[in-house]
Amino acid sequence: MLAFSLALLLEMPRPYWAMASVYITSNQLVGATWSKAVYRVLGTLIGAAGTILLIPNLVNAPELLSAAIALWVGVFLYLSLIDGTPRSYIFMLAGYTVALLGFPILSTPQLAFDIVSARVQEILLGIICASVFSILVLPRTVAATIATQADAWLDSARRLAIDTLTRRDNNQERDSQRVRLAASASEIDQLSRHLGYEVSTSANIARGLQRLQQHMLWLLPLLAAIEDRPAGIAAHAEASARMAALSARVADWLVNGGQAGDEATELRSPLDKEHSQLDTDATWVNATTAAYALRLLNLMDITLDCQFLRNAIANGGDPDLLPLAFIPDTWTASVQHRDHRLALWSAATAAFSILACCTFWIATGWVDGASAAIFAAVLGSLFAGIDDPLPAYRNFYKIIFLVIALNGIYMFGVLPRITTLEMLIAALMPTFVLFGWMSARPATARAGSFLAIFTSVQLALSSSYTSDFASFANGSVSLFLGVVLTAIVSGVIRLSVAEWVAQRLLSSNWKTLATVTEGRTWQQGVAIASLMQHRLALLASRIAVVPAEARSNAAHLRQLRTALNIMDLRRANPDLSYHARRMVDALLDHLGSVFRTQTAGRLSIELVGPLDDTIAITLQEAASPARNEALIALTGMRFGLFPETPEYEPHKPHDRRLVA
Repeated sequence: MLAFSLALLLEMPRPYWAMASVYITSNQLVGATWSKAVYRVLGTLIGAAGTILLIPNLVNAPELLSAAIALWVGVFLYLSLIDGTPRSYIFMLAGYTVALLGFPILSTPQLAFDIVSARVQEILLGIICASVFSILVLPRTVAATIATQADAWLDSARRLAIDTLTRRDNNQERDSQRVRLAASASEIDQLSRHLGYEVSTSANIARGLQRLQQHMLWLLPLLAAIEDRPAGIAAHAEASARMAALSARVADWLVNGGQAGDEATELRSPLDKEHSQLDTDATWVNATTAAYALRLLNLMDITLDCQFLRNAIANGGDPDLLPLAFIPDTWTASVQHRDHRLALWSAATAAFSILACCTFWIATGWVDGASAAIFAAVLGSLFAGIDDPLPAYRNFYKIIFLVIALNGIYMFGVLPRITTLEMLIAALMPTFVLFGWMSARPATARAGSFLAIFTSVQLALSSSYTSDFASFANGSVSLFLGVVLTAIVSGVIRLSVAEWVAQRLLSSNWKTLATVTEGRTWQQGVAIASLMQHRLALLASRIAVVPAEARSNAAHLRQLRTALNIMDLRRANPDLSYHARRMVDALLDHLGSVFRTQTAGRLSIELVGPLDDTIAITLQEAASPARNEALIALTGMRFGLFPETPEYEPHKPHDRRLVA
């Protein structure tokens, strides 16, 4: 209401845009509101420039203008979908702002600059009001929210670790837990991208949260690796019992809080002893138990590091001064999955929806038909990231009917009796406070935001009452037509896309694994871990259409674990003997070519032979840190790629495989 009142005071032509912009920009978190405000300003300015460029030059060629606006929206929507971060709002807004500003001024193109400038000012006024109130009224920071969500995530991961070590739940339940944790971690990552816009958050806290997130990235593949290892030594009763006892002790330590102290120090001693048994006479069982012990040590290190980081975040301490045991290769930002083909397809769907509405509008000569194209641009952009948009559109029909009904009640039952601004505020308060409350609840956030934005825009409040029923009816029909045509086009073009997207996510992991295996990536372990876990998060909403075996492999993060082990193997390889280096190089070359063509399903069992030969020749190496690292990496690759293959049998490597 402050934005609307100031717009009236400043005699802006469409003050309701200031009101709508508040609802578009507002967020419960200060940093998110400010970042969205910045993105909206930039997107609006780009869209305004596009409007001034296109409308005056193409107004006399409606078919060409329609194609130009559809192309503009499609290109910027594609950029938005490829970006995938909160910053993508710039591109989405830059796209549909041209339709939002351009279609209403086709009858007065000579005033394009003045009208667009006024619209930008109205939007900026709404943004400023939303941003100021986010700081003054019950502010909630992004940093505090991330810390709370990270605590809940770590607590769930600790329970998963306990269940994994004690085999308390079945495999499917643990798979589901990992998928849920990956999805939650992705949400935390998205939220953290607003941190830079919070001036109240210190640099130490921001760095501490970044360190904490990167530790979280390693927990899921680590727990999946720990889950697989006991199967590799099940046939060896003594080793199996020994490692089961150590696992139970680590689980008890986690149950008791996983704190640093005497208990942790005592627990490290037998784990270090297992890890140090990789001498010259080491066997496959020694290598497997050593690798298992190392993973348990890693779990303890990460658990302690997370506690140190949480304490530093709470106290505002510098994370660089913490005695962290686990330090990733680099502190790079997380990497997200990008599907250019899917983004292009979704953007083309929105563009075709706009063209369909424009075709109907031009063919019928309906003056208010341009509004249908506006809503096609807006809704096509907002629903572009949904695999099956038809259910979303069916739910949106209810919102549209409610918006039309509310507008009718206000425009012909309430507003004619309003004579002062105070009366208007009192009349609007019950409805819009309800919409704001709905927007703040996760279960009704989308519906509440749509109701607030579309109701305020369709009401078109100004300094005086000017509504008539014909205009209201035409606008309502145009709104509904835009939704219907966009839904039809989206339903036809994007039918049954969930299975296709899931398949592309699964095959993308194999391609990334091939790139790592071939040594053609500059990305470090943190980046690969974030990329593949982001894919698992994207797969979480499509898990029902994924075949059972592929679902299990994805939940166990087998490609990610293999990629990390291959990175370790490549790091150790230069310090091995000549024959061992040749064997490793031949193995990686062969695996890279196989991974490059793999899409889903199991790998050929024939690949176990070259892998076992490489293990055999590595076992014959003289004891050294490089040999031990390579051996542990090879055991991890075997468990990750061939979890159900019979146990490794000691043998001499075949000479023919040295030149494979």
